[in-house]
Amino acid sequence: MSELLRVPGGERVDLSAYDAAATPGGPRDKAAGVAATAELGPRLAGLQERLWAAGSAGDRRRVLLILQGMDTSGKGGTVKHVIGQFNPSGCRIKAFKAPTPEELNHPFLWRIVKALPEPGEIGIFDRSQYEDVLVARVRELVPRASLGRRYGQINRFEKTLADDGVTVVKCFLHISYEQQKRRLLERLDNPDKHWKFSTGDIDDRTLWPAYQEAYGIALERCSTEAAPWFVIPADRKWYRNWAVSTLLLEHLEALDPQYPKADFDVAESRRRLVGMD
Repeated sequence: MSELLRVPGGERVDLSAYDAAATPGGPRDKAAGVAATAELGPRLAGLQERLWAAGSAGDRRRVLLILQGMDTSGKGGTVKHVIGQFNPSGCRIKAFKAPTPEELNHPFLWRIVKALPEPGEIGIFDRSQYEDVLVARVRELVPRASLGRRYGQINRFEKTLADDGVTVVKCFLHISYEQQKRRLLERLDNPDKHWKFSTGDIDDRTLWPAYQEAYGIALERCSTEAAPWFVIPADRKWYRNWAVSTLLLEHLEALDPQYPKADFDVAESRRRLVGMD
């Protein structure tokens, strides 16, 4: 899946050429996809436990999953259905909103650094540093020259993370314009979902072409060897969950974390424990 969904670095990205309802490499249908995702759960949980255990013994490696996408693309749903397979003790989840006044007084990466996973952890970012080249670009919040420099800053930052043992998995959840409308209407039709709706979502739909262009530029300029981007077709929730789960599994298997060896005499400790009865 890593090769199938990866964005080639430095190549122009036209998101209109990507089918948001496609299921590349995936199970045949929803039922098979839900079952396949459930089957991945124990393997993911086992690898996470090994990573967490290795971190407790000095292994600095960790994983950072970055989720980006338009409203209703499923960032929160991915956290619920994919990260729900893990032990919360070994996870660090952060949803980034509009910057606070304090955050605006610092360089844009400051709040990102504060939320990074510790060794052994799996970090999950619902939105990320890319908001500062997406919203900032579409809304013209910073001068274009400053915006251009941010792509390079992000690439250098992610290279530093990789060099320090962070496996960065960046997923763009690609939803279609039509599917987003259906999901927004579902929220309006269900009083229990009104809290998830914002009138700003409608305003952002008028800027859809600008956001698609901004995402395309970010994917083109920031899909690197150290931290590639993956485009996840997200119109089908079951496929989105399966694809992100599979990507995480592949990266965790590549890390192959191991339980640390005991730093004490196991036989002697067992003898003492049995002898206490």
